[in-house]
Amino acid sequence: MAPRANWKGYLRLSLVSCPIALYPAASQSEKVSFNRINRKTGNRLKQQNVDSETGEVVSRDDMVRGYEVAKGQYMVVEDAEIEAIQIESTRTIDIDQFVPKNEIDERYIDSPYYLAPDGPVGQEAFAVIRDTIAKLNMAALGRVVLARREHVIALEPKGRGLVGMTLRYPYEVRDEKPYFEDIPELKLSKEMLDLATHIVQTKSGHFDPSQFEDRYENALIDVLKKKQAGEKIEPAREITPPRVVNLMDALRASIDAEEKKAPAPSTRARRPAKKKAT
Repeated sequence: MAPRANWKGYLRLSLVSCPIALYPAASQSEKVSFNRINRKTGNRLKQQNVDSETGEVVSRDDMVRGYEVAKGQYMVVEDAEIEAIQIESTRTIDIDQFVPKNEIDERYIDSPYYLAPDGPVGQEAFAVIRDTIAKLNMAALGRVVLARREHVIALEPKGRGLVGMTLRYPYEVRDEKPYFEDIPELKLSKEMLDLATHIVQTKSGHFDPSQFEDRYENALIDVLKKKQAGEKIEPAREITPPRVVNLMDALRASIDAEEKKAPAPSTRARRPAKKKAT
């Protein structure tokens, strides 16, 4: 059974529309999480909202949004005034453009979502839209309002449904020039590139997320288990990368190391334990 949808509305392609539900396709719930506690009592801490001038604790009823119109001066904005903003994408994802998938810059990709028909009504229309996108082998661009913000969303077929990736706006993506402008243009020798290419070829494979391993998460779980068992946690040893003296020597040594290396053991991801340390 599908989890609870966090958005319901309509998907529309020109005059063809259908009711849909949108679900988050990623979750952080499996990761180890911590609470802030009082070291002396072991009790969990509660956060309080305090007036920055008077120092008094503010009740939830007195908390409102404020938009800064001048330094230290705020205009109160009520929930009802925010909810009064209703644009078409609040309840309808209207497909208005198709683009080649490889033209979507990875920097603009934000969060993944699943789209499925909401009930039996409109399933045929959903299938028409889904299969049309699949036939074109392109991404369909629309807009959707999530968490009181409008997002551009790119839709692609996924099994019997659709997967949507919300996209960032240009003002949210930093230009690369300030970060790369000091990198010099270097003329590399053919031998050097050939050696590096050989190393890449020995490490080539296919994209398989099931082989991903969150090594930090696994190490964190091991620490928690040891602490629960009363074992002493030893300080980590500092890891220092080897110093590269000669790049050609390093490339040749890398090839030798790869050729001597035994087949790598499975790196299948270990599912984090949900049970937290007490």
